[in-house]
Amino acid sequence: MADDDKKDDQELSEDEKLAAEWEAAMGESGDDDSREDEWAAAMAEAEGGGDDDSNHDNVRAAPMEEFGPDSGSTGEGGAPDMDVIMDIPVTISMEVGNTQIPIRNLLQLNQGSVIELDRLAGEPLDVLVNGTLIAHGEVVMVNEKFGIRLTDVISPGERIRRLQK
Repeated sequence: MADDDKKDDQELSEDEKLAAEWEAAMGESGDDDSREDEWAAAMAEAEGGGDDDSNHDNVRAAPMEEFGPDSGSTGEGGAPDMDVIMDIPVTISMEVGNTQIPIRNLLQLNQGSVIELDRLAGEPLDVLVNGTLIAHGEVVMVNEKFGIRLTDVISPGERIRRLQK
């Protein structure tokens, strides 16, 4: 009998031996084909369930909370706690205007060069918060420092519409 086992081992290729070892190891660990069957069933349900309306019955849209001046920072009654975000720093910048020039012209700039912008003199500046336009304003002097007086603040609804474009 021992000679028959040796002949069988010699006739098996290395790949077949490796496959047999894996099969034995999987059998010892108690891992059978049930996981593969569960996976196949879940995949079939996901693929076939796309047209089934019963899957859509459990799905509902998340509510969009409105943040307004009257939504206090109390945190009571479902109102958002605005104190959480009040100390987050943002970058505010004022844009006088902009233009596009080729790199060739950019490399030729030196002290005293003039760059023509897309704005007329006296036109209001853009006030941007983290790169998003929130207002227009004009330059003023306050205690020998530049400042900006807001002339037109963009409504939150309009800001959202601009972001969606």
